[in-house]
Order: sequence, then structure tokens, then C-alpha cells
Amino acid sequence: MYRVLVAEDEPKLRRVLKEFFERHGYEVFDAPDGEVAIETAESVIIDAAILDVMMPKLDGFEVCRALRKVSDAPVIFLTARTAEEDQLRGFELDGDDYVTKPFSLPVLLARVEALIKRRSGSGKAKVLEVPGIVIDLENRTVKVDGEEVKMQPRIYDLLVFFMKNRGRILTREQLLDNVWGDDKAIYDRSVDAAIKKLRRLLGARSGYVHTIIKVGYRFEVEEDV
Repeated sequence: MYRVLVAEDEPKLRRVLKEFFERHGYEVFDAPDGEVAIETAESVIIDAAILDVMMPKLDGFEVCRALRKVSDAPVIFLTARTAEEDQLRGFELDGDDYVTKPFSLPVLLARVEALIKRRSGSGKAKVLEVPGIVIDLENRTVKVDGEEVKMQPRIYDLLVFFMKNRGRILTREQLLDNVWGDDKAIYDRSVDAAIKKLRRLLGARSGYVHTIIKVGYRFEVEEDV
């Protein structure tokens, strides 16, 4: 049974979300504000978190920042706001998805299940490797120069896609289609923010990710040149 944290200050919506996910086999931990959400995340292991952006005491962004200190569980933000800056801030804080109100409960469930599935991996024992970087696809772990590096699910998926397409020029649109999927709320700048974070996590190997001006990116190691 998967465990999901639902942090939403509106009582009726919180109850609807809790009951809906419980009907679909989830164990739900609900929180009416950001402080309770953080306390919950620190006391139980969760598989995903659904965070309302506008909550009293601590907002969803602050909860996500605190959550990332104890968990790499996928995070979906709920909000009535559609500003691009808000969405970019969510992704920069290691959020995985951004859903605007009103929304479809079945679609939200599908997004949560997809993110959990990505995080848990396909179960097939495979490894992707280039000099200095090793990805264990079964356990969804990444090692850079021998040291394991923790990555949020979307950044991990981005690296996997790059390594599977090494040497190819990939447009932002291709990255959005293959890593972000059908989420129409994503902007090109979200790709740039994710690339920046990936480079930081790759450290000395960040030079493998090349910017192709006005086109996109290419993952290229020395032996590809």
C-alpha cells in the first residue's frame, strides 16, 4: 500500500482527496497546514506528497523545501495560481508536478501513480554508464565518480533520457515530451531550470551537458567528440 501526504487547508477538498485516494488503495496522511505537513513527513515514510501552495503558517513551497531534507518522494503542487514564476519556483524546489485548480481527481491520481512508478523503477536489471557516471535502472540510483548522488525523480529521468540519447541534439520540446510527458502547464524555462540543477548534481561531470544555442541540449562525453 502506497502512502500519500495530502496537505490542503480547505477542509472539504482535503476530505475529498483523502476519501478518493483511500478508495484507490492508498494510505492517506492529511494535514490542514504547512506545519502539520512537515511534522507528518518527518514521522512517517511517504511515497508521494500533494501540497497546496497557499496554506496558512507555511506554504507548499516551504513544506517542499523541508520535505526534501528527509525524503525524495514525488511532490505535486496544487494551486489556483497559474503564474509561470510560481511553477518555476516549484520545480526549482524539487517539485515534480504542478496542478491548477479546478482539477480532475482521476487525472491527479494518474499523475501520482506515474510519479511513484518512475521513482520505483521498472524492475529490470539494467545499467547505463559513461565515464564517471553510472545509473542503476533497477534501483534508480546514480553514482558520479563513485559517489551516490540523490536526485529527484524528474531530474533522474532527465539524466536517463540524456544518456540513452548521448550525442544527439535534443530540443526543449523533445525533452518536455519525453521527460515531462503530457503536462501542458510546463514552459521551456522549466527545462532550463532542470538542466541547471542536473549540472550542479553532476559536479565535475557537468560539462557532459552541452547547450546548443537557440536549439536545445546535447549530452556528449569526450569519446563522443
